[in-house]
Amino acid sequence: MEQDVSLWLAILLFVIGLGCLVKGGDWFVRGAVDLAAMFRIPELIVGATVVAIGTTLPEVMVSANAALKGVGSMSYGNAIGSIICNTALISALTIAIRPSDTDRKSLILPVSFFFFAAACYLIISYGFGRFNRGEGIFFLITFVAYIFISVKKALAESKKNPGADDPDVEDYDDPLWKALLFLVIGAALIAVGAKFMVDYGTVLAVYMGVPNSVIALTFIAIGTSLPELVTATVALAKGHGALSLGNIIGANLFNLILVNGVAITLAPYDLPVEKTICNHNSALVLDLPLMLLVMLILTVPALLKQKLERWQGVLLLALYMGFVVLQFAV
Repeated sequence: MEQDVSLWLAILLFVIGLGCLVKGGDWFVRGAVDLAAMFRIPELIVGATVVAIGTTLPEVMVSANAALKGVGSMSYGNAIGSIICNTALISALTIAIRPSDTDRKSLILPVSFFFFAAACYLIISYGFGRFNRGEGIFFLITFVAYIFISVKKALAESKKNPGADDPDVEDYDDPLWKALLFLVIGAALIAVGAKFMVDYGTVLAVYMGVPNSVIALTFIAIGTSLPELVTATVALAKGHGALSLGNIIGANLFNLILVNGVAITLAPYDLPVEKTICNHNSALVLDLPLMLLVMLILTVPALLKQKLERWQGVLLLALYMGFVVLQFAV
């Protein structure tokens, strides 16, 4: 990377990278869904796999790029920061504006997998402070297991209502080449956007005098969470708050097992120690405890009462504001 890049040029290229990520993710998902429709793949399976993975691709590419460049702190910050942002900002906004009922049955699988993966991640972080390739492969195996169980469950549900979830292929007029074009261009934009955000996010960190992990926990995490923000906003506008909740929990799970799994497998790294709070690693005393806390606040009432309440959204937003202030003030 050029060391003499001006601050304003770095900001411009960072924003361009962010735009490429958002548009690339949108086009990739569109192409994948179109292909699924052409080949009559049930919508439930598309939602459980293609769309969920597609909205997480920005985080995957950013963290993989960062890991390969030896910036492990940015890989960590992007994944953990995206979970905190998804939960305490994006989901919190939808809950504070329009609380909704939830479906306990649909939440049990992703919530169970999330807290299992989180427990493994915390044991490694507090016990060893380093992520090795074997652990990265373990997270990827967990991801495959989740997808397998989700697809199996979706197929079982679709058999109960045959034809209900099949896409309407007869009304689909676009040619195959168009779907493939969206898929290829979308993937290319995601790759370019990820490179720009890692390269110039690092430059911004140097200019601002803050650690790479802080940039990743805030700016990059918010940027790569934009697909989830768009999904949540659309769902809220249509009165489907529960759909937004499912997307957020699924994205958070994928951040732990797919984003981290890919980054760690490509280039194992130590838990970042760039920032301390009261002489303790902020990752251990702030980031990881907050990740666990916000997910508990979001999911436990949803599972017990089968509804989301406004106080959850307000509390989560307050926690997120405090988290961002601490990142730059301490």
